[in-house]
Amino acid sequence: MPEVRLVGAQGEQIGVVKIEDALRMAQEQDLDLVEVAPTSKPPVAKLMDFGKFKYEAAQKVREARKNQVNTILKTVRFGLKIDDHDYGTKRGQITKFLKAGDKVKVIVVFRGREQSRPEMGIKLLQKLAEEVAELGVVESNPSIDGRNMVMVIGPLKNKADAKAEAKKAADKAKRAESAEQPKESAAEPAAE
Repeated sequence: MPEVRLVGAQGEQIGVVKIEDALRMAQEQDLDLVEVAPTSKPPVAKLMDFGKFKYEAAQKVREARKNQVNTILKTVRFGLKIDDHDYGTKRGQITKFLKAGDKVKVIVVFRGREQSRPEMGIKLLQKLAEEVAELGVVESNPSIDGRNMVMVIGPLKNKADAKAEAKKAADKAKRAESAEQPKESAAEPAAE
């Protein structure tokens, strides 16, 4: 007669019992008999509600997926003859992306005879890297890819930390806003 080591519904050790007895106990308690460790001697079986077990496992997977954060690669394109104001705007975008925890791929596009002056592109990208050094670090140095020069800047903070910090700042601002609002008095003077 084959036997199994039986574990109860609350995790208590019942002991080594015959399979027929284990099945009878499962039916009496309106539970399922699930083989947990088939390779051990004797095999281990547990009394449980298998449908509930599967549902809870799916919930854990869904919760883990919800809390997972993906670092996104954002792309910002520059022309070699970019104006100071436009450069400032693009630098602001890069700063915003790095604060959010995203990587930034910076592309300098060469047009016409600009292709013969790659040192100007390197100079522009190095200037940008120095200006955003407090938020990100250069992950791949400037390299020429056809008509473009590409550099990747990675954030110093990962996406999860950046998200948590942004949420904390928003909560703090919300509390400060609610503290500034004057409290309405219960008895207002009647207009005559």
